Amino acid sequence: MKVEAWVFGILTVFVLVVAPIYWLMSDDPTGTTALVMTFFLALLVTFYLSVTGRRMDERPEDRKEAEIVEGAGELGFFPPHSWWPLWCGVTMAVVALGIVFGWWLFIVGCGVGIITLSGFIFEYYRGDHAH
Repeated sequence: MKVEAWVFGILTVFVLVVAPIYWLMSDDPTGTTALVMTFFLALLVTFYLSVTGRRMDERPEDRKEAEIVEGAGELGFFPPHSWWPLWCGVTMAVVALGIVFGWWLFIVGCGVGIITLSGFIFEYYRGDHAH
């Protein structure tokens, strides 16, 4: 992960240099704010990747003399298809519409939201994909 940390570190430095130049040349508060937020997000990813890279053993991808067969094997758990994000999104739309049209719809949306969020969280604890 050291290469990835370096890539995001270079991006962080680039945005750090570009943001004040952009602010001085354009006087645009929106773009300047976006660049400052981009700096902090890139800094966050850089920090995470550098700390994780120091804690992990060396990966085959990090060595030049590594063979392809060294990277074989199980990579992790990748979830199958799920309908729960769709229902969570619909519920969030109902909650937002409840703020606009009436508090009764907001309360109904929050009640349905508890059910959909619970289904989304506990999806892999029961049913076909339980593990």
